[in-house]
Amino acid sequence: MGKAICLHNATVLTGFSTMKNCAVYIKDKKIVDVFSEKRFMQKHFSSNVQIINIKGSYIAPGLIDTHIHGIGGFGTDDGSADSILKMSEILPKYGVTSFIPTLYAAKEEDMIKNIKAVVKAMGKEKGAHILGMHLEGPFISKERLGVQTEDAVSPVSIELMEKFYKAAKGKIINMTVAPELKDMRELALWCIGKGIILQAGHTNATYAQMVEGMQARIMHTTHLFNAMSRMHHRDPGAVGAVFIHPELSCEFIADGIHIDSNLIKLLFQFKPLDKLVLITDSLKPTKQHAKVLYANNEEVYLDKCFYRKSDNVIAGSAMTMIESVKNLVDWGLSMEQAIHVAAPSPAEILKINNKGYVAPGFDADLIIFNEDFSKVSAIINGELYKGEKKCA
Repeated sequence: MGKAICLHNATVLTGFSTMKNCAVYIKDKKIVDVFSEKRFMQKHFSSNVQIINIKGSYIAPGLIDTHIHGIGGFGTDDGSADSILKMSEILPKYGVTSFIPTLYAAKEEDMIKNIKAVVKAMGKEKGAHILGMHLEGPFISKERLGVQTEDAVSPVSIELMEKFYKAAKGKIINMTVAPELKDMRELALWCIGKGIILQAGHTNATYAQMVEGMQARIMHTTHLFNAMSRMHHRDPGAVGAVFIHPELSCEFIADGIHIDSNLIKLLFQFKPLDKLVLITDSLKPTKQHAKVLYANNEEVYLDKCFYRKSDNVIAGSAMTMIESVKNLVDWGLSMEQAIHVAAPSPAEILKINNKGYVAPGFDADLIIFNEDFSKVSAIINGELYKGEKKCA
């Protein structure tokens, strides 16, 4: 018989609602049932069921980070499957049970090497599930590079995209593109045929170009406000398009630096909850307290996020998903809202099947945490995760 666990005496954030004084029954890597504590007390479990009293803590769907470059000294930029597997081992201690390794734009040879590393790692995880990969380029705007490099940017090319897709063995889930680029519509139609979700980012698109992109099903956006055309009263740009169109979804970073916390609260007022996706965009040195070098050997320094020292451009976040959820709650959002944008929303928008909810039939990938977020545990594939110790 398969392993079975019953977690009880919990507040369950199902993704649909909040259920107090509840229990969650897990068997064969799946959630079998969610029921009241009263029913738990009336049930008779066989001796092979592990009963765990979580003493009033929260149970929530495992967090899904759909935009992450690295953590704990390991990352996606060195062509190493082992590095990505170490990310998998570290992430559950920060509430993440599934993630999409994100690859910066790079020269063709390097990008294919990094793509193959993700493919090699998939299926060998000991921790968080590797769902596929996110390509953050190379079909992006030279006017909105952020810290990406101009020599890695490429004109839109179906031929090059086919090489990436072949190297990825079909495991590209999402891709950041600039909708305004020449031949983008052809690329978008090609990606629709392959099931690749395009998202507007590193873009200098006008509002009209964003709408044109939407007509080609570019319906998601990369790290809202950052590396995209800003809202102006004569041209709403990419940022304005996100606010004007409720059907357009967006990533956002909640470190309080990439976006002011008050703007994040405004975002929650304007956008439907199921169109908001919390991400970290974290880099390799996150949770690693040591001097580090970034791309092209440009030094960066840490203050909740990383900056390029030469010009102070923000390079990426130093936050984890559970810290980001805590930030949202500290800023006045409800626990339900904070969890929703970190699990159900990414699962729905990125078409991640059987994850993101605590409900019968869904994968038993869960997190358990107390009210002040000081203790976080993960259940992956229906088992308590006892892997990599939390980084310093």
